[in-house]
Amino acid sequence: MSELLRPTTDGSVFGAVHLGYIAVRSNRLPQWRRFGADAIGLHVDEIDAGTVRFRLDERECRFLIERGPAEDVTAIGWQIDDHESFDRILARVADRGVPITEGSADEAALRGVERLWRFAGPKGLAQEIFTTSTTTAAPLRMLSSGWVTGEAGLGHVAMVSREPETMRAYYRTVFDSRLTDFIDENVSGLRMKIRFLRVNERHHSIAIANLRGLKLDPLRTRVQHINIQSATLDDMLAAFGRVTELGFRMQWSVGQHTNDRELSFYCVTPSGFELEVGWNPVVIGSELESTWEPTTYQGISSWGHTPVGETVLDKFTQFRQALRSAATPEITVPQLTGGPR
Repeated sequence: MSELLRPTTDGSVFGAVHLGYIAVRSNRLPQWRRFGADAIGLHVDEIDAGTVRFRLDERECRFLIERGPAEDVTAIGWQIDDHESFDRILARVADRGVPITEGSADEAALRGVERLWRFAGPKGLAQEIFTTSTTTAAPLRMLSSGWVTGEAGLGHVAMVSREPETMRAYYRTVFDSRLTDFIDENVSGLRMKIRFLRVNERHHSIAIANLRGLKLDPLRTRVQHINIQSATLDDMLAAFGRVTELGFRMQWSVGQHTNDRELSFYCVTPSGFELEVGWNPVVIGSELESTWEPTTYQGISSWGHTPVGETVLDKFTQFRQALRSAATPEITVPQLTGGPR
């Protein structure tokens, strides 16, 4: 980690936080195994009849799929580089009255970490933090040649929120996230604004989208998509081909984003949220970090990313879900949105 990104003496933990793993609950484990291993090209380990894990690198676990009815992401795991930063984060959460629980030894082992602590997050997504992951020398058996993790972390998480400023404040309070940029987009006549937050050199580890002027959420799942980064363009395009050939649903064709310049495609996971497989996004290293200013981009993509196979029924389902969401307040954690301790 560069000196500019290292936690500062003013108490910031920016640069010491990295997306470590994603935990999912699903009753579609056979489909998940086929999707992850045969379509995307990840290494798969079947732990038992109710647990599947995916590896991308030397870490024992990057995706944990456990049997359960949620069909959704249930927890986000964040690696913290050092104990000083770890203690700072726990103190911020505890001092504001948010309960913290230590995960069991079995939970830690399944996630490929030595120990973990858990506290509440926006939209009911548990936030799990840890300092030490467990690695393995076992060779990776996967169709892809590799994935980009390291200092940039696993990838990013994108969510739709009816309370976007509250969610942004949450991650600023807990992880000292920084605003990278905005995107304004029109989707089917509706104005959407997306905020991109970084916690290290990755252009963004968190993306927050909302419909401007409407407190509606058209998605059933807490997460809109998870992103992972291919090591090569050939790997990304090969995964696109396998997803299509194996009959998994493609949501958005290959295209390039306006802000982080990443080439990518989006497909639908067996649980219904999307997976973005990308290549070569902008990296905000120490030189760029020192002068970076947020910019607003018009439109999500400079080219491509056209919708694939979207039907009138899909639109109707989203509209019905949006109406349902309006009747139930979105889960927030007000203690962690920047107010006084």
